[in-house]
Parts: sequence; C-alpha cells; structure tokens
Amino acid sequence: QVQLVESGGGLVQAGGSLRLSCAASGNISSFTSMGWHRQAPGKQRELVAGIGSRGGKHYADFAKGRFTISRNNAKNTMNLQMDSLKPEDTAVYYCNAYVRTTSQDYWGQGTQVSVSS
Repeated sequence: QVQLVESGGGLVQAGGSLRLSCAASGNISSFTSMGWHRQAPGKQRELVAGIGSRGGKHYADFAKGRFTISRNNAKNTMNLQMDSLKPEDTAVYYCNAYVRTTSQDYWGQGTQVSVSS
C-alpha cells in the first residue's frame, strides 16, 4: 500500500516562501503522475501543479511563475517550492500520486499553509 506524507507547511508572511515535501513509501518511478492540490476553507480542492513520470510539468495559472514542482525518484520524494506567497494561497496542500495501470489514486493527509497579510 502506497503512503504519501507531506511536510513543510506553516505560517509565513505575504511575499515569503515555503517548500513542501511529499515522501512516498513506494517507488515513485512507478507512478504515472504526481501532483499537489490544495483546498481552502469553503472551496473545492484544486490542482496546483503536476509532474509526469518523464518529468513533464504543468501548473495552475495562479501558480505559474511563483511555484516550482520537482521530483526525486532516487529519494522517492516530490517537492513544491512556493515563492511570493499571497494570503489567497492559504489552504491545506495535498500530495497526490496516480498509477494508470491500476487506476489507483493515492493521497496524503495534507499540510496546512497559512499566509498572513
């Protein structure tokens, strides 16, 4: 069973930076894709950024130019570098992994990111 554990959340002032990490219990090279999603209070969960097994990346419009997603297959980790944070980035951030061959979706427990103005 794959387990994903996020870390790196916290409280930061607007304009600051945070680096989120997702540690996987399995071999992430077997994941078709991985990504970060977020959910703010009263809002639906939304995609922040995704990265494919070959390294292709995509970002939500609000993340472009400020956030950078990366993965390290050797360490079974995925990261999200978040710069120029805004109060509207406040949310619980979730790590996600998808395996196409089994159609299985895995989620972490989430890490809180709070940005003060």
